[in-house]
Amino acid sequence: MNQGRIWCVVKPTVGLPLFLGGVAVTSLLVHYFVLEKTSWFAAVWN
Repeated sequence: MNQGRIWCVVKPTVGLPLFLGGVAVTSLLVHYFVLEKTSWFAAVWN
């Protein structure tokens, strides 16, 4: 594994939930702002 040394600094039990949580928060923010700034996205969901 090319980036395996990161786990010498950050434990996987801490790093993986933080990473996955960051991905989830980013995804939710993108969807929220697309819903707020466009008219067609909300119409597609309805």
